[in-house]
Amino acid sequence: MLAKKEHVSETPATQLLRKKAATFTEHPYAYEEHGGTSVSSRELGVEEHVVVKTLVMQDEHAKPLIVLMHGDKTVSTKNLARQIACKSVEPCKPEVAQRHSGYMIGGTSPFGTKKAMPVYVEASILDLEKIYLNGGRRGYLIGIAPTLLLELLSAKPVNCAL
Repeated sequence: MLAKKEHVSETPATQLLRKKAATFTEHPYAYEEHGGTSVSSRELGVEEHVVVKTLVMQDEHAKPLIVLMHGDKTVSTKNLARQIACKSVEPCKPEVAQRHSGYMIGGTSPFGTKKAMPVYVEASILDLEKIYLNGGRRGYLIGIAPTLLLELLSAKPVNCAL
């Protein structure tokens, strides 16, 4: 039997979501190098607060972890480390983050990562009705209910937004 042609925006993230029968909306946009969530929120016409960044970080033993943060906030690595019982947490270098996630920087999704990593989500993200996060490719966001983060990623809520 011939394999069905893959959907144009099929990524490891969307494959996982489809396999789990998760509901999501697709939002391709014009990617800008180093534009970040301010560009994607402008392109989608949504508040930057509902666009969620997927950050690959590491603890003092260089063990990788993912932090999901509002687009208009930054992560207090001190507060995060304290809450997850680590000595320290720091962002991974881009090439290291890419190796762990399997995604290009600017296209990192918490779904379908190459390496299984613990996922931490800023608690207030879970209060939102719908969030937009990377679908596994630059210039491609997916819209989901934040409860999917708990259901599919076993994300642990933290309070480390600045």
